[in-house]
Amino acid sequence: MHYALALAKKGNQYAAPNPMVGAVIVYNNVIIGQGYHQKHGEAHAEVNAVNSVEDKSVLSQAIIYVTLEPCAHTGKTPPCADLIVKHNFKRCVIGCLDTFSEVSGKGIERLKRAGVDVEVGLLENECRALNKRFFTYHEKKRPFVILKWAQTLDGFIDREEQERKPGINWITQPETKQLVHQWRSEEQAILVGWKTIVNDNPSLTVREVKGKNPHRYVVDPDFKSKGDFKVYTDGLPTTVFVKSNTLVPTLPHTVFVPLSSFNVREMLMVIYENEKTSVFVEGGKYTLERFIEYNLWDEARILTGNTRFGTGVKAPKISGRTEIIEPTYTADQLTRIKNK
Repeated sequence: MHYALALAKKGNQYAAPNPMVGAVIVYNNVIIGQGYHQKHGEAHAEVNAVNSVEDKSVLSQAIIYVTLEPCAHTGKTPPCADLIVKHNFKRCVIGCLDTFSEVSGKGIERLKRAGVDVEVGLLENECRALNKRFFTYHEKKRPFVILKWAQTLDGFIDREEQERKPGINWITQPETKQLVHQWRSEEQAILVGWKTIVNDNPSLTVREVKGKNPHRYVVDPDFKSKGDFKVYTDGLPTTVFVKSNTLVPTLPHTVFVPLSSFNVREMLMVIYENEKTSVFVEGGKYTLERFIEYNLWDEARILTGNTRFGTGVKAPKISGRTEIIEPTYTADQLTRIKNK
């Protein structure tokens, strides 16, 4: 099951909005097949694992280990539970239940009804943690929310406007950018407030690493970020949340979404309806504090740079279960806080 989890992680954001799933087939205590869900819309882990086995006649005497309950419904692909039944697997070991309403025990029931010996709950916590985005999306009906900011040793997130230098005012070391881009590549959406666009003119892409760009969302009630900013001119898609009475221009690759109740709860509903299972919130201070105020967040990643501003914009205050992590390639300290 540990190996199946390692395989599942390879799916990363490419599997979304489907979960990351790994499968390993064992015959006579030897692994004879393996697979993972590589891309949304393509074959599931169980299918790839079965297809990797050369002699399928032995499957009736084999055990299949799957990190998540095999599906029992027809979506973009046929039910994986039927595939396991078809090949007469003697045993199926499942990491955790799939709480998505279309599955939620139905796959296990189908396997047991066909006479397959089923075990559920092996490394259950690890399997659920792997797909925390997927489970949050289906159980809470919103994307998994990660807050991120950098702060100085004396607790400032930015300089005062009159003290700002042109461009990005770095708090952490340059190497940290690669870490942040890796984080972006693991999420389906990224969200910032309009002041971040105006002050920093960020691309909000993953150009420092190999991966898939998250879809960009900008919170700009009165559309004050109009101009030649990268998020509107680089040819990549951007969605802007505006007030319902705001006049907006027509911009290529940009969609404006008017909100009648301009709050983060409604924004998350739009992102949920766009089938984005996770969103990476990178600032600024006001936007971050709204997610904290509404208690609509799951994890916060706070980078503390080896610098002091003395004065400036105070970093948000947040509480939860805290872990201190030292990134391997930078001296900056990372604090990870999980919502209790």
